Amino acid sequence: MNRRQFLGALSLPAATDFSSPGPAPEWSRPEALLSMLEAFAAAGDDPAQDARNEDLWREVQLAFTGDKTKINLNNGGCCPSPRVVQEAMERLLAFSNDLPTHNLWQILEPQREPLRQRMAKQWKCDPEELAFTRNTSESLQTLQFGLELQRGDEVITTTQDYPRMLTAFEQRGRRDGIVLKKIQIPVPCEAPGLVVQRFEEAITPRTRMILMCHAINLTGQLLPVREVVGMARKRGIPVIVDGAHTFAHLDFTFPDLDCDFFGTSLHKWLYAPHGTGLLYVRRDKIPSVWPLMAAPEAMQADIRKFEEIGTHPAANTLAIAEALTFHQGIGPRRKLERLYYLREVWTRRLGAQPRVRFNTSLDRRHSIGIGNVRVEGLDTVKLQAHLWTKHRIWTTAIVHEEFNGLRITPSVQTTLEELERFCEAIESAIAKGIPA
Repeated sequence: MNRRQFLGALSLPAATDFSSPGPAPEWSRPEALLSMLEAFAAAGDDPAQDARNEDLWREVQLAFTGDKTKINLNNGGCCPSPRVVQEAMERLLAFSNDLPTHNLWQILEPQREPLRQRMAKQWKCDPEELAFTRNTSESLQTLQFGLELQRGDEVITTTQDYPRMLTAFEQRGRRDGIVLKKIQIPVPCEAPGLVVQRFEEAITPRTRMILMCHAINLTGQLLPVREVVGMARKRGIPVIVDGAHTFAHLDFTFPDLDCDFFGTSLHKWLYAPHGTGLLYVRRDKIPSVWPLMAAPEAMQADIRKFEEIGTHPAANTLAIAEALTFHQGIGPRRKLERLYYLREVWTRRLGAQPRVRFNTSLDRRHSIGIGNVRVEGLDTVKLQAHLWTKHRIWTTAIVHEEFNGLRITPSVQTTLEELERFCEAIESAIAKGIPA
């Protein structure tokens, strides 16, 4: 598809059949999105250079609807969706409510399949290996509860894993008698081999599963998934990968990781509607995983058994199509370069302050576009509250038993002016302290 055909295709609705009942609703993509995509289509072939082209990213910023009197530096928790995604969801929800049992199940539900195919093509897997879920937690707990474990079986993860996933295994411990083992890794860590070594050293004859983050949500620490998967596979140990913060953030495909199980949220870095997620299960592994909600025996080898959750909205899922188009319009490599560049802007400036310490490696080989920063002498929780109440800057205070700091997650709609204001606020707090 050439540039003209690509932009022309954007004038069509994401959903393909609104012919019954009634005519298709009138709808077109906003000018800001068309302008953005046209600018990116005309951009050069150097993603690193494009990442620093503020005129280009101004078009992206205009595609979002956020209140610019506030500064959102917690995009890692849940990202805003661009206007085109919001409007698609509203349109699909209105159509659903016109005649729900017909429009939802006869017209909209079948449109999951072309979307499934698009997602599979983008991340280079079989469409029969992808299930749509509501978030990373649902995806991962499908695996945590769906893979067979017996009393006394051991599961290995890290002390920095996501709390909800730790809770899931702790519940299995209380209910089923499994044993959860947690390894420690340095903060930050710039030795991938050490991570593999510590997982390997924790393995015993009772080890039945490993859970690991692709990138740790607390700091953005990147972990060597492919290497751990390879090591564990030789021992017949499955690895569940938490990809909440890398999917549509890093530029990778499923073959790059060579994993069997992967769960993620799409309302983070893909900018899809809130309450959308994805579960990847290698096709030959599907029969071995029980779904969270019961499915008929005939679906035992069908990826769709993980979508058997009863009545659910179609709008959230189908509007993922617009988020995918938005992601493709920017370009995965260009988007990643921008996220790294934004992190470098604020870390470079604050790094000049003698009391600033980073809990994140600033080496791109070991981290993603997230950063965690600590200011010696300032209470992290009070600093987070001060930034919000005084400056309307929204960040995340991370208080872990091994470290603490502010997690800072800019995104593609973040401006350099906003990062400058954030740095000024931190510098002021360092110089003057936090008012009581």
